[in-house]
Amino acid sequence: MRGSLGEKINQGGTADIHAWAPGRVVKLFKEGFPPRLAKQEARIARAVFAAGVPAPEVFGEVTIDGRFGIVLARLDGPTLLQLTRSGGVTFAQAGAILASLSLSVHRMPPPPEAFFLRGWMDTSFRLAGDIVPKHIASGVLALIDRLQQPGDPLCHGDIHPNNVIMTADGPRLIDWTFSIRAPAAFDHGHFHINLTELALDITDNPQRPLAVHAAAQSEYARLSGQPEAALRQATESWLPIAIVRYFLLMGGPTSERWRRMMQRAETALRPQD
Repeated sequence: MRGSLGEKINQGGTADIHAWAPGRVVKLFKEGFPPRLAKQEARIARAVFAAGVPAPEVFGEVTIDGRFGIVLARLDGPTLLQLTRSGGVTFAQAGAILASLSLSVHRMPPPPEAFFLRGWMDTSFRLAGDIVPKHIASGVLALIDRLQQPGDPLCHGDIHPNNVIMTADGPRLIDWTFSIRAPAAFDHGHFHINLTELALDITDNPQRPLAVHAAAQSEYARLSGQPEAALRQATESWLPIAIVRYFLLMGGPTSERWRRMMQRAETALRPQD
């Protein structure tokens, strides 16, 4: 793939974004990030773009100093998070954008390359050692077995305003690292964690993420024709699984909030008399 590593223009937990060529960037995964997961993101990103989901186009794959990278279309514009902070969009508008993007993912035919949630969780528990207590791990797998249905769609796995770039051509959903095949309610569980839990630790205005979450939930229900109460109930059912998966991705407890969230998941997973 013709190009060269240019200036770093952004960074995240798993990768750095560098300029690569005119109109293109390279997402260069950090040392130690599993190459299997990085290559899986490239496959999924290609599939969702081909399906018409508003996402960056993939132009190729590279390896630089042992680090795997994905060459992507450069998306210019502020993130949705930046616009909600500046007042460039209202909370209701931000929620509507997130709902529309989520539904575009959930309505596309799931690519055959997508990992299934049950297999991903089982493998991750075995590789993670004692990060998740065995009784919680077994409870999660049992709950997935009870809830998961044939024909589950693709979930993005990490939808939040900072993963949406507002380009001149409209919003684009980025960062497909943690996409997974699971019911849409599982994605709503991750979305709930991002905006009603994690965002509260870093925001200057706690009402902003809460209002965006409420607006997104209401708009998703309207667009999908699903009663909002039913959407909330489905999300609540999958929330313990989403919490534990997120906990695995974080590598264990990172704050007192995470300890409380895991206690909540453990309570929900406890067999009912």
